[in-house]
Amino acid sequence: MPAAAALRRPSALRTPTDGPPADVPAPRAVAWEVLLHRLVRRELRLLAELSAWASADDAERARELTRHADLLGRLLLHHHTTERELVWPALLRAAPSARPLVARWTVRVTGLDDRLRGLSTTARQWAVACSGKARDAFTLACLDLADAVEEQTAEEERDLLPLLAAHLSSAAWAEVARAARCPLSRHERSLVLGLALEDACAGDRARLLAGLPASTRLAWRLAGRRRYRAAVVRLRGAPPAQ
Repeated sequence: MPAAAALRRPSALRTPTDGPPADVPAPRAVAWEVLLHRLVRRELRLLAELSAWASADDAERARELTRHADLLGRLLLHHHTTERELVWPALLRAAPSARPLVARWTVRVTGLDDRLRGLSTTARQWAVACSGKARDAFTLACLDLADAVEEQTAEEERDLLPLLAAHLSSAAWAEVARAARCPLSRHERSLVLGLALEDACAGDRARLLAGLPASTRLAWRLAGRRRYRAAVVRLRGAPPAQ
């Protein structure tokens, strides 16, 4: 059965608004974690919907959708590397008792990273073959990965983020932010910022923007927001929620 049969036609795409657990505080570190988790879950499901109804032999459309999948994959892989090498070591220095939870996270995310790389392979196959079989494999891979991300991030937000909120100081988070090296281009970072802000509450939007350099905030206001909106319209056929 074609993957499209399991999905509604995205004539008016909805934006999920699954927020963080109500009992999780939201300092800047936690707010960013939740926003990034949310955007990846949302975009993977949207990619599944969009690809399911795309013409399999439309090479340009296949490139657009698989390029977005590649961005999401690189973003989440980088996020996991930052957590593994910087965030959780900082948490363990402040709260050594969190070690079993971090060990469980490591096992779960290793499997998730393998799935991310698998999606990248499936995306390349569709972009090259432009066949219905390759397109359906891409759609189902997006759905499978979205389910896996949903499960893993729900556990992380339940078990680890409250500890991060309780034990990671603002100074420690600032050090993490300084040490992290984002591999995305300036254009890609602007797109990710827009995706993160899209369905964020006012408080999380303020926290996220306040953590950016003044030059980045200015660039977002002057051109970034407009370019982000245009990119979303090209991808989804509809403007972003905000």
